[in-house]
Amino acid sequence: MHEPSVRTSRLAIAAGFVAVLAIGGAGFLLGRVTRPDMPPPVTVPAVLPQPAPEPADDRERTRLLRRADLIALARLAADAFASGKAAPGEVADAVGRRFELVLPFGCDGPADAGSSAPLRWRYDDKDAALRVHVVPTEWRAADWNVAESADTETIEGFWIARPWVSAESCPTGGDHAAARGMGALTLPGQTLAVAQFLPKDAPRDIARAGKPFEAVKRMEASAIDPAAGMRLRLSGRVDRVPGGGGVRCIQPGGAEQHPICLVAVALDEVRIENPRDDAIVASWPISRSDRAPD
Repeated sequence: MHEPSVRTSRLAIAAGFVAVLAIGGAGFLLGRVTRPDMPPPVTVPAVLPQPAPEPADDRERTRLLRRADLIALARLAADAFASGKAAPGEVADAVGRRFELVLPFGCDGPADAGSSAPLRWRYDDKDAALRVHVVPTEWRAADWNVAESADTETIEGFWIARPWVSAESCPTGGDHAAARGMGALTLPGQTLAVAQFLPKDAPRDIARAGKPFEAVKRMEASAIDPAAGMRLRLSGRVDRVPGGGGVRCIQPGGAEQHPICLVAVALDEVRIENPRDDAIVASWPISRSDRAPD
């Protein structure tokens, strides 16, 4: 018997290693052939970044204030004033915010031809025309405990009738009769107003000085709903009372009197609308050179 040489031993080992590789490769290929097809790779769609939501405080700041909001501000100011406290932050934060206030008027129907009501309307059958008359109320600075100055010669604005109601339309239906055995209760005057504090040199389109907003518009009588009256729409920004915040309250009758409050405003437009069809009867844009741009 021949002894294996080193060379033959190495050849034998190499041959065995090659055989192992061949068998392994064949098995791998056989498995690839016999294995069921693999499902295609799943493609995950890219997630696009979403814009950050606007902070709640910013949304509230840019929201248009309506009748209910102005009434709520005055209520907060009246509560603080009657309690001897400083007005809450909501009242101060309202300064500069845009508002739109609707004041329904003439809800009892057309006024008589000789009426002196500051807000009134009537239909002229002879001319087939609607006639509307709206005159702002004028106050002196002292009426609201505001110091007299060149920057506040006059105060002009409007009372908010029925300030306990947030509705922007004339009242309809309901039983308004007093309880049996009770007499009718009457208020000693209005309790809430909106007004502009005007300097001596205010332009005439801003300071009315007793001049009414009047309009005559031809239309059929059927285009008017007497029970719905007319709408006065005021738009602009909440302003600042000289030397104070956006709301001024007084109690000329003493601590037992409901506070009388005024919301300071800077008007952009005065508009009269017909609630029957929401048509604009007349509008008066007001330009103010002292107003900051939007």
